[in-house]
Amino acid sequence: METLKNMLSPLGMHTNALQDTLKLVVIGGTVETARRMSVSAWNGFVDSFFLTAHFSQEDYPYDWLMHWLSKQPAWGRSREFEITTRTVSRSGITQSTTGDLDEEDVDEDEDALLHGRKKRKVAFIPSLDTTHTIYYRGHWLRITRTKRYPDYGHGAALKISVVARSNDILKKLVLEAKREYEKDAEHRVHIFIADTTYGCWRWNGARQKRPLSSIVLQPGVKDMLLADCKDFLASEDCSKSCVGIPFRRGYLLHGVPGSGKTSLIHSLAGELGLDIYVVSLSSKGMSDNTLTTLMSHVPSRCILLLEDLDAAFTRSVSRDSCSTGVPPTGTAANTNDSDGSTLSLSGLLNSLDGVAAAEGRLLFATTNHIERLDPALSRPGRMDVWVNFTHATKWQAEGIFKCFFPSKPKNPPAISAAGSSSTDEKTDISQKNLPLPKLLEEAEIADLAKRFADAIPENELSVASLQGYLLKNKLRPRECVDEVSEWVVQEREMREKLKKEKAEREAKEKKEAEEKERKEKLERKERAKAKKAHRVEAALKLDGANSSLSSTVVGSSAASTPTEATLPVIAAADVKCESSSSSSSESDSSNGGIEADTEESITSEEELEKPIGGSVNAVTKEVGKEKWVAVKGQLGPSD
Repeated sequence: METLKNMLSPLGMHTNALQDTLKLVVIGGTVETARRMSVSAWNGFVDSFFLTAHFSQEDYPYDWLMHWLSKQPAWGRSREFEITTRTVSRSGITQSTTGDLDEEDVDEDEDALLHGRKKRKVAFIPSLDTTHTIYYRGHWLRITRTKRYPDYGHGAALKISVVARSNDILKKLVLEAKREYEKDAEHRVHIFIADTTYGCWRWNGARQKRPLSSIVLQPGVKDMLLADCKDFLASEDCSKSCVGIPFRRGYLLHGVPGSGKTSLIHSLAGELGLDIYVVSLSSKGMSDNTLTTLMSHVPSRCILLLEDLDAAFTRSVSRDSCSTGVPPTGTAANTNDSDGSTLSLSGLLNSLDGVAAAEGRLLFATTNHIERLDPALSRPGRMDVWVNFTHATKWQAEGIFKCFFPSKPKNPPAISAAGSSSTDEKTDISQKNLPLPKLLEEAEIADLAKRFADAIPENELSVASLQGYLLKNKLRPRECVDEVSEWVVQEREMREKLKKEKAEREAKEKKEAEEKERKEKLERKERAKAKKAHRVEAALKLDGANSSLSSTVVGSSAASTPTEATLPVIAAADVKCESSSSSSSESDSSNGGIEADTEESITSEEELEKPIGGSVNAVTKEVGKEKWVAVKGQLGPSD
């Protein structure tokens, strides 16, 4: 009671004001401390029953969980959400929730068109920094989606908390999300691009897998590459048991442009179920350290792609006399200095098979000029398998034709009239008048393919040009074969025309360069002549002033003879002229040399030195054409 009385004593009227204030402060601090301690103890007690897992956007589990959450009904019934039409996730898989806004009496086909455009679906996505609750296998999950770097637009994170004593429930959740994700992403290949700014890999999109049958190469090439890749991926345990043998494999695809090198890599990635990591060696900010960091972060089972290896470096990748690694002069040098790429051949070699190089990856490099590559870059160990790609052969032309024009199925499915009418009703008006491809019999397709291959010259046209021609005539198989001979002639004429235009352009550029150089040389000569004429005129003016001064001196001095009075002036003029001539010769030598005809305007030093020891008349007779001699001749009456 005494303690309570002392605590309530500030309310009395007879206590000191300062004492009362201090008591209030003590009471308030005690209450606040007790509150904070109780809240902290309660949070600690509650957190002791929660298990929390964090998922970062830079890793695969984040994509698995987001794809799994998009299929949960509770995720679409969130009380706080964002409305958007961008339903494609980072993995390229369309994510739709149960809360998405669908139009009534409209088919559910995602590829349906409306006036020639794909329909946009309105999606409901839970907001950021908001906690959502989902019931999963007898447990309540608390899910919070945040963004670690709001200013940069990336760096999202996911936090999942559950009340449980064991983390088995979270393991089951992740594994289930992984299975559903891989099932839906089975027919896609993920592409990652090197980010030189942060030294990491950025997801660039997901591409539909391309069947290996759509790639037409020489017989046995595809089977050889596919078998070699599968054998490498299956030999990881054997490689680990063999001490000292790095678990890496390199493939060099070289040949003419447009022969299907990149398409083959895309098809192999889909067949093997691997992702593709693309590195641009000439990108801005690429350096040895950046490339080493990127290579060390490459996952074990993937395809690492280096495209156009011969043109990747700003200073080439060979060590021949034409490209020694020295930066070129002129505009190109300024461009190389400003692009920020400091990658060297040594850095590339060390990143491919150095001590810190990644293992377990398939390295594919493409080039159009294998002769420009350094031998150290293309040696076995870095590039183990070489595949040469040439122009299209007759066998390839026949196979490509069959890929573009499939034959009619032997047992086509029967379509009822009702089904046909319903299909027509669902077809968009913009697609109703389009011509349909003609499906021919298998025998006719084989005959057309044979005729098409016979009309194609061997190893002359690229595979890309054949595909372009067939794509242009994809609805006209018979006409395509009938007109192929004419198209080949046009292609040859076009190539000859382009070659001729290139030669004319190069000759014109060479002629213009020579003409420009000749004009610049003439301009330099004219400028040199003008400078010399200006110096001569200045020297004559100075000599004339000295002659006038000498006349005044001779007229005022009676004790001196004209010859004695004039000779010092002549000597002084000689000195001036000598200095002017010497400076002119030095200027001529620094400017690269001037022709001898420009030197006639200056009086030679030998002519000026002759009259110094003689009389005035001799001086006048020697250089009577000069202006300063004429002025000196006016002294005659005073002799």
